[in-house]
Amino acid sequence: MKNANDFPVKSTVSAEDAARVKGLGFLRDKNTPDCFNGRVITRNGKITADESIAIAEAARRFGSGEVAMTSRLTVEIQKVPFNNIAPLCEFLAAHGLETGGTGPKVRPIVSCKGTTCVFGLIDTFALSREIHERFYKGYHDVKLPHKFKIGVGGCPNNCVKPDLNDVGIIGQRVVKVDYDKCRGCKKCAIEEACPIKAAKLSGDKITVDKEECNNCGRCVKKCPFGAFEEYTNGCRMYIGGRWGKKTARGIPLSKVFTDKEEVLEVLERAICFFRDNGIPGERFADTIARIGFENVEKALLG
Repeated sequence: MKNANDFPVKSTVSAEDAARVKGLGFLRDKNTPDCFNGRVITRNGKITADESIAIAEAARRFGSGEVAMTSRLTVEIQKVPFNNIAPLCEFLAAHGLETGGTGPKVRPIVSCKGTTCVFGLIDTFALSREIHERFYKGYHDVKLPHKFKIGVGGCPNNCVKPDLNDVGIIGQRVVKVDYDKCRGCKKCAIEEACPIKAAKLSGDKITVDKEECNNCGRCVKKCPFGAFEEYTNGCRMYIGGRWGKKTARGIPLSKVFTDKEEVLEVLERAICFFRDNGIPGERFADTIARIGFENVEKALLG
């Protein structure tokens, strides 16, 4: 099946200028000779009403009047003529917004709405905003071997697929089971509440398969006799995920992190490890495969 836009329209913008504005977050619209689509960074997937108005006005003034949502939770202003890129950036900056999100560096952070979701176990918006400030902006001038994507999910439902990012952070709720309080009810509320059937009644006591349990926390306070009352909130971190032409599922580090600062510290070590040990052109997944997961984990947790 052939379409009118099977082949790009010849560009009137030089390759040098196209590469320069790509670094600013503007990707060429292949159906036009001189237009680009500009990516507005949302920091953590959330923008205010005033920012929405500013983006809409920017699209009307400097682009086609249309915006598109990207898979990385940025907002793309469509069909911006090359000569409008500079004034567009100035207009957005005046409203506290910026474009970007391309190149071999830390990419915009993807976050689910775990902060407000009934299943959310951590404050994903706050954590993602802190990661944005510390690593997307703070490491903006740090060149890496390839792009480096970070995903933050509020629970093991994995709505934003954190484990398919170079580093994925997933909210956890680790339950401390008081087995002495288990009465061995024939109709066990915990067994019914467990969505992945990791908790099962065995004989006259409940058992939890730790290898199967994903720490979703659905069982907390479900036992009428108080066997599943105590818990600790934390995060599981996955490294080496990738989605695209080649896929790889991230591998979880061997501990659940309960201290936010430790999560940020390990994330920073991962970025620096990739910077120092990655080969130009390879993703973090390739670096881990080449060096060995155990060695990388030791460096990140040491």
